[in-house]
Amino acid sequence: MTNTQNLVLWSFPTRVVLGEGAAAQCANEAHQLGATRVLLVSDRGVEQAGLLDSIRGALDAAKLPHESALDISSNPLESEVLGAARVFDDFKADLVLGVGGGSVLDVAKLVRLAVTHPGPLAQYDDAIGGGAHIEGPLPHMIAIPTTAGTGSEVGRSGVVTIQATNRKTVIFSPLLLPEVAILDPAMTQTMPPGMTAATGMDALTHCIEAYASIGDHPMADAIALGGVRLCHRSLRAATEDGDDLKARGDMLKAAMMGAVAFQKGLGACHSLAHPLSAELGMHHGLANAICLPAVLDFNRVAVPDRIAEVARQLGVRGNDESTLSFECAGAIRALRRSIGLPSGLRSQGIQESDLPRLAALAFADPCHELNPRRCTEDDLLALYKASFDDG
Repeated sequence: MTNTQNLVLWSFPTRVVLGEGAAAQCANEAHQLGATRVLLVSDRGVEQAGLLDSIRGALDAAKLPHESALDISSNPLESEVLGAARVFDDFKADLVLGVGGGSVLDVAKLVRLAVTHPGPLAQYDDAIGGGAHIEGPLPHMIAIPTTAGTGSEVGRSGVVTIQATNRKTVIFSPLLLPEVAILDPAMTQTMPPGMTAATGMDALTHCIEAYASIGDHPMADAIALGGVRLCHRSLRAATEDGDDLKARGDMLKAAMMGAVAFQKGLGACHSLAHPLSAELGMHHGLANAICLPAVLDFNRVAVPDRIAEVARQLGVRGNDESTLSFECAGAIRALRRSIGLPSGLRSQGIQESDLPRLAALAFADPCHELNPRRCTEDDLLALYKASFDDG
C-alpha cells in the first residue's frame, strides 16, 4: 500500500490573461464563466484613482448587472469580509470580480467562502487545518490586481485579521483560487513610487522565501528564481518611472510567479512581517523589506547553496558559494536603498520594548515552520533586533 504522507501535490491551474488593456476583457471572461450578476470588490483608493471606470464600462456594455463593495482596508478585517458577503447575497450575485491590491483580492476570495459556509471564519484557519472544512463549489471569481506584490490573483489563500484574536489569519484551500487572473500593467500605472517599491519587495520576498523553504517542488523553485530575476531587472525601473509599462508588466509577472511559487511555503520573514502589520499597521511589503536581510543571514547557515543562487539572480558576481551567500543580504539592502525604502524598524516608530511581544506573535505564525532553518521564539526576537537599525 502507498504511504500517502510521502506524496507531493503540484498544481498550476489558473487562467491568466496578460497585456496592456486586458482589464477590458473582464466582461467577456465573466460571460464565459456563466455569470449573470457581478459583485465588484475593491476599495476607495482604487475608485478614486479612476481604475474602476473602465471595469464598470465593460460590464455595462456587456449588460452585466453589478454592485460594488468598496469598504476594504489595507489590512482587511473579518467584518469587511462579512459586510461584502451581505452585499453579495442581497444583490443575488453569482460572480465576484476583485479589483485592487492583495488585501482586496483576499477579501474577494473570502467573500465566496462566507456566502457558502457557516461562520465564524476562525474555524477555517489554516493553522488548525481549517481548509478541510472548505467544500465546493464556490461562486466564480475573476481577479484584476492593481498592485504588483502579493500575487493574490493566483493564490490559494486569503489573509484576514480575525476580530476575536486580532491576529492575521491565513485561510487556505485550492477552492479559493480565482478562475481567471487578468494582468494589465496599465492598472498598476497609478501606484506611487513608495507603493511600487513596497509591493515589489513583497513579490521579491515571496520568490526568495519560496525558493529557500523546505520541501520538494522543482517547478516552484524554477518559477521563484525567474521571479527574482524579473524583480532585479525591473523593480527599480518601475519605481523610478511609473509609465514604464514593460517594467510594470515584469513586476506583475514577478508577483504572480511569487504567489505560484509559495504554494511550496514561505519562511521566517513572513512570520516577522505579519505581526508588524496586524499589530502596528505597517505595510506588509515594507515589513518584509526591512526584515528580509536579517533572515537571509540567518538562513545561509542552513542553505548556503540556495542563498548563493538568489544572490546570483540579484546580480551578485562570483563563483564562491560562501561569498555569494554572504553578499545576498547586502544585495537586498542595496536594492531597498535604491528604490527609496527606509531601513530598520526604528525608522517606523517601533520601540525596542515592543519586540518581545512581537516575537511571541511571530512564533505563533505558521510561516516559519517551513523556514529552512528552525526558528525558536528567541531566534525571532534576535531577527527583530537585527532588523531594528538595519542599514
